[in-house]
Amino acid sequence: MDTWRKSSYSGEGDGNECVEIATTPTHTAVRDSKAPTRATLTFPTPAFTPFLEAFKSTSHR
Repeated sequence: MDTWRKSSYSGEGDGNECVEIATTPTHTAVRDSKAPTRATLTFPTPAFTPFLEAFKSTSHR
């Protein structure tokens, strides 16, 4: 997984608060764009959408 792309919600320019994702047919990885050499979260592809839905429902409270 070496093709990382920045979230479309990261804002203009560098996107100060953003995550990047990389996908393969079987996994999706997430990392902090400000610290790309640190640990990543890696999910099996079927688990990533439920993770995002749970994250969205708690991040807007």
